[in-house]
Amino acid sequence: MKDLFLKQPHVTLRRHIYSLLLMTFLIQFFFLEKCSDAKADAIFHPTSSASIEKKGSPVQGTPAANFGQTSTTTRGAVGTGPKPAHTKSTATDVIRAHKVKFLAGEDPNFAKKKGWPVVYPTPLPGSILPKNRIVAYYGNPLSKWMGVLGEYKKDDMLRRLKREVDRWALADPLHPVQPALHLIAVVAQGKRGKAGKYRMIMPNAIVRQVYGWAKEANALLFIDIQTGHDNIRTILPRFEWILKNPDVHLGIDPEFNLIKSRAVPGTRIGTYDASDVNYVSGYLRDLVKKYHLPPKVLTVHRFTRDALTNYRGIVLRPEVQVVINMDGWGPPWLKRDSYKDFVVAEPVEFTGFKLFYHNDTKKGDPLLTPQELLRLNPKPIFIMYQ
Repeated sequence: MKDLFLKQPHVTLRRHIYSLLLMTFLIQFFFLEKCSDAKADAIFHPTSSASIEKKGSPVQGTPAANFGQTSTTTRGAVGTGPKPAHTKSTATDVIRAHKVKFLAGEDPNFAKKKGWPVVYPTPLPGSILPKNRIVAYYGNPLSKWMGVLGEYKKDDMLRRLKREVDRWALADPLHPVQPALHLIAVVAQGKRGKAGKYRMIMPNAIVRQVYGWAKEANALLFIDIQTGHDNIRTILPRFEWILKNPDVHLGIDPEFNLIKSRAVPGTRIGTYDASDVNYVSGYLRDLVKKYHLPPKVLTVHRFTRDALTNYRGIVLRPEVQVVINMDGWGPPWLKRDSYKDFVVAEPVEFTGFKLFYHNDTKKGDPLLTPQELLRLNPKPIFIMYQ
């Protein structure tokens, strides 16, 4: 009995120690679970009051695959539709989520914070986007240096376009691919020229020639305008004769709109304001109504912050589908950064991505593949090759 009595206090002490350790463990586990839930909510439901801006009456959107909308807030605001259902997260789930690493332009949380998916007008019958993806060849048949459209003979060029179309169709079977030829119909110049506007307007015969090529390939035609020192309001009406066709669309290039700076094209980067884009889209809307056409696609090239000012003021119209096309050449990391900073960060309606066969690869970098571009968020629905 003596031995047992002497051991008993130690047994009691150990039990107290075990009890304290168990209580400490339970308290820590409970606290960790609460923290995990909070972190998980931050991951699944990121919000930013800075990204919400009221701008009059909301424009009604429509769901459509990866490009559809679940929100009725104004364009550029974080969606307020149904939040994704998810089960209770644990600390392990949070740690696993933090391990996911995205390249620039791929992070869905960043896209959501900036306002994607955006709200846009319900697509009218005959709309090309977002059901289809446009894959275009860019350039001018009078120049081998301005893009692939003029670099190769017509038949070879169309075969190459067909190969790119097939690659995209294989990479994303959910979106049928619509081929297109993107003709620079007004070319910025380094000299004043007879009109003193630092631009050259292509003869109608050249436009008709390329339009014929597009017809041969069952492709769209885009009329691309580089204004130089001219005004888009003066130039655009000159092309009503071709834009009144249902398969002809439009591109405008802020880089070569230099009215404000009066700089020589090629020496400085130009700019367009939302008011300019609104004029163009309003003009296209009127053509759609006048000639009873399906909606037009308007591409706006961009690779700098100042190339497009007051983007929140761009008016979205059911008759015109606006694509902000990531322009500019360089290595893959730089192009992804540009897409993130100048397209994802300032949402308008749809997104595009331009690839340069020569300039993107001249330092040994590979050309970005369809599979790589499809990892971007949002996924570009307009692809251009120069």
